[in-house]
Amino acid sequence: MRSMSLKESYNVRLEPVGIEMDVEEDETVLEAAFRQGVSLMHGCKEGQCASCKSILLAGEIELKKYSTFALNDMEREQDHILLCRTLAYSDLEIELLSYDEELLSRSIPVKDFAGVVTGITRLTHDMRLLEVAIDQPLKFWAGQYADITLPEPGITRSFSMANPPGETQTLAFIIKKYPDGAFSAQLDGGIDIGAELRLRGPFGTCFRREDRDGPLILVGGGSGMSPLWSILQDHIDSGEQRPVRLFYGARTADDLFYLDEIAALGRRIADFAFIPALSDADGDTAWSGERGMIHEVMGAYLNDLDLDGEGDAYACGPPPMIDAAIPILQLGGIESDRIYFDKFTPATG
Repeated sequence: MRSMSLKESYNVRLEPVGIEMDVEEDETVLEAAFRQGVSLMHGCKEGQCASCKSILLAGEIELKKYSTFALNDMEREQDHILLCRTLAYSDLEIELLSYDEELLSRSIPVKDFAGVVTGITRLTHDMRLLEVAIDQPLKFWAGQYADITLPEPGITRSFSMANPPGETQTLAFIIKKYPDGAFSAQLDGGIDIGAELRLRGPFGTCFRREDRDGPLILVGGGSGMSPLWSILQDHIDSGEQRPVRLFYGARTADDLFYLDEIAALGRRIADFAFIPALSDADGDTAWSGERGMIHEVMGAYLNDLDLDGEGDAYACGPPPMIDAAIPILQLGGIESDRIYFDKFTPATG
């Protein structure tokens, strides 16, 4: 007789890529993929963003709670599913609606890590740099993120690494602090140096692609600087020679940071420009830079580059900024399949 402690396991076949993997009864298909190092398209991992939307071709499933903005009733009636919400009750065959061959070829299994806080630095009035030492090396691609858990009171949030991938055991995270943020509010007095954390990762599909032609376009707002900072450093470390444009949206000049560090990195790139734009600078007579929303000022700079389908763009930050920036990047000459983004969706619990 089989032990009752053994978990039921089913086979999942992913089309059209022909990948097969197993999924246990108490994990979602996306969690199973993470465990086995199969990098599928994903975003929030909580049924909100639709990045992992697919079609169930065969098999029995149950969907955990999800947002109808990510999967509406008509789509569900047509056998669409969200991999991050799908529990298997039989062998499954699933058609991926979106997949990335390079992503699949560069898969990294998700692992758990123990961490200790080594530093918390104030960058602006609402931005903090969290530094964490972990117990074993974390392999990741520049632009990816990790889930960080405070054991007490058991809060988990997702944050992008700001350090380059060459730094594998001392991680840095640029985090926006919210007054009522269950995690971020702890960064001012709630977490001490030496506090223990748990980390799980890496996650994310918005990572730096290597050996590409054309300019590198980086677009960020708020804590979206964190993955872009990692990508920028990794690009320099790679030795690749590409024009780089770093666009960053902020409300006021006081919301800008790393200005000296950006200038120093820029001097290591033959063709580099940092373009910050302030959305609330009407009364700032000292500001001589761009004014308005960051997507509003990008167009002219992209036209000057004459992209003509070349180049890669990485956009990281609040969903409204990403949604506004993507069509500008497309109109500027960047192909849709070379625009990568990470929407920092609000925490749900």
